[in-house]
Amino acid sequence: MQQTLNIGLIGTGYMGKAHAIALHAAPRVFTLPALPVCDLLAETDAALAASRASELGFARATGDWRELVADPAIDVVDICAPNFLHESMALAAIAAGKHVYSEKPLALTTASAERMTVAAERAGVKTLVGFNYIRNPATQLAREIIASGEIGELVHFRGRHNEDYLADPELPHNWRTRRDTAGSGALGDVGSHILNMAEYLTGQSITTVCGDLQTLIRQRPLPDGSGMGEVENDDQAQAMLHFSQGLMGNIETSRIASGRKMGLAYCVTGTHGALVFDQERMNELQLYRHEGPKGRRGFSTLLIGPEHTDYAAFSPAPGHGLGYNDQKIIEVRDLIEGILGQRELYPDFRQACRINRLIDAIERSHRERCWIGID
Repeated sequence: MQQTLNIGLIGTGYMGKAHAIALHAAPRVFTLPALPVCDLLAETDAALAASRASELGFARATGDWRELVADPAIDVVDICAPNFLHESMALAAIAAGKHVYSEKPLALTTASAERMTVAAERAGVKTLVGFNYIRNPATQLAREIIASGEIGELVHFRGRHNEDYLADPELPHNWRTRRDTAGSGALGDVGSHILNMAEYLTGQSITTVCGDLQTLIRQRPLPDGSGMGEVENDDQAQAMLHFSQGLMGNIETSRIASGRKMGLAYCVTGTHGALVFDQERMNELQLYRHEGPKGRRGFSTLLIGPEHTDYAAFSPAPGHGLGYNDQKIIEVRDLIEGILGQRELYPDFRQACRINRLIDAIERSHRERCWIGID
């Protein structure tokens, strides 16, 4: 009989649904060492939990996440709640001896992320944080090309993650626009992805940052219609970066970039070539090789296909394309194999804590108007 891992899911918004889809699909796409079982779901009240459990295919439901964490049948606690709840939920799960699969960013602050990291390492539980865009086979191919030296020594990284989900100034104040519930704004919400991507792709650590943040929509309507509330975090941010092996670069991020729906993109330049990628065209990678006749040089489009990591499990034909949820399916495969000791889990709490440290350093750089080193 195949080994099972009982999953307890906390939160059923957009990300909770994406996790549920991936948990059900992963054993049908990949051959897994253990079967993830969608066992228990927690929401803000019992009625909502029961409804969502039925919709998302979970066997049981509870209106109290603490019951889920304490349930002896649960092996993995999957946290898809708002950012400010991550620490308390993760620490409770770790204390109960559960493995933890959490959405990003790991915590509101570096101090919180460090507490979570130390607790998990002391307890010996496995952890994974949902930076899912690194699971895209196109980005995995880009990392392979960089690591092989095909584009030479790296000289520059440019990255962005811009979206427009808060571009409308009439959209109401919510937990994402408050410091006590979201921490930083665009920088933490979507900028965390491009910071993680920068280190993942290049294989280098960011050592110093110089950041600039801006809040353009300073007030938003309160949800209860009683007036306007002050927006407490950033709408957009940018930073210059220095890396551990001499690479230089920059990132930008926004939640008010009109027209950008999933604008995660990067350009990695080397001494012999370059790579360009845009997640809005997530099944294509642009490759430039600095070779051949000058009149024939240019970027070529690589369509992702079964020759590339993880693609063949979904489709036998190139150019047919994968989607957002497929990245989560790959992430769940990594989670299950990591818990069973068959692969290193990346990014775990330790590595995700580093992204919190980068976010804090960029904010501090903005306040102090100077370069900040990363401890």
